[in-house]
Amino acid sequence: MKLLGIGSRINHPEYGKGVVTNVTSQHYWVTFIDNGLETLDLDDNFKVIETAEDDVDTVSFYEIEKSLRDILKKWSDVSEIVSIGDKWKGGKLIMQPGDENLKSSELPIDKFFHKITMVRDRLRVMEQKINSSKNLDEQEKIDLQQYITRSYGSLTSFNVLFKLKSQQFKGQSSK
Repeated sequence: MKLLGIGSRINHPEYGKGVVTNVTSQHYWVTFIDNGLETLDLDDNFKVIETAEDDVDTVSFYEIEKSLRDILKKWSDVSEIVSIGDKWKGGKLIMQPGDENLKSSELPIDKFFHKITMVRDRLRVMEQKINSSKNLDEQEKIDLQQYITRSYGSLTSFNVLFKLKSQQFKGQSSK
């Protein structure tokens, strides 16, 4: 099956006439005259009115790299090495209760940091399972993704512990 290029015109039995505006490894993004933007599977049922040749690769290097990373994360038990900031190494977390009659508790900060990164890894696995689920519709996936994003946002207070900014928690953007 030859892929249609961007600019190809089609006629879909449900959406009518449209133009291919983007192509990914699995979908055409088509802007229809009467129905706006729709995403169609590559093998969806439609009639090609006019084919546009597209010299641009339909799969970007970014998509390939992201797919490879996702596959490696999913099928290997090697997790990303996350380092605690140098200033925290060997430190301890002291939890002092408000009631002076109660005993405080200490925990090596490295152990606490490990627990935080494990929460992050489990949220990422949950995110992958949601995205690949065949039992959830798109709206349910979006709703669950928003809960995970809010969870990341709640954990941003711990970003001060990370050595690398790229490994920190990121919550919902205000943009």
